[in-house]
Formats: sequence, C-alpha cells, structure tokens
Amino acid sequence: MISAIALGLFVGAGVVGAGRVVTGPQLADRVVALDVMLICFMGAVTVDAARRGASDSLTTLIVLAVVGFTATVSAARFLEHIAGTDAGV
Repeated sequence: MISAIALGLFVGAGVVGAGRVVTGPQLADRVVALDVMLICFMGAVTVDAARRGASDSLTTLIVLAVVGFTATVSAARFLEHIAGTDAGV
C-alpha cells in the first residue's frame, strides 16, 4: 500500500518537473527540471525494486545516477560559458 502511494507521489513530482521543462523561462530552469525528473524516475525504480524484493535494478540505478550527474555538470559548465560570453541565458 505504501509503495503505491510513493509511486504516485514520484509520478506526480515527475509530471510537475515535465511541466517546468515545457514552461521554464530559462535554460537553467529546464536543466533543474530534468534533474528532478531523473531523480523521480530513479526513486520510482527504487520503490518498485523494494516492493518486489529484487536487486536487479541496482545496475540501472547506478548508471542513471552517473549519467544524471555528468549531464548536470556538463549543463552547468555550458551555462557558465554562455554567461561568460554575455550572450545571456
């Protein structure tokens, strides 16, 4: 029962993040929203794995964490580069 509530909340947060991706006024807002969506997806996968009692999703979660971190750092460096050239965000 609690896992269904948690999954529902993760889906709700992911939908809110998707709305921010669509309506975000700046690129930085969209990057943060994509990060929120990735974390919600990872949380949902974790809750599902815990509910099933399976550990086969651990590799997927590790890969998602590394890809998400790398993408966020790359986007931050890109935004810093844009801000340094006075092109605006």
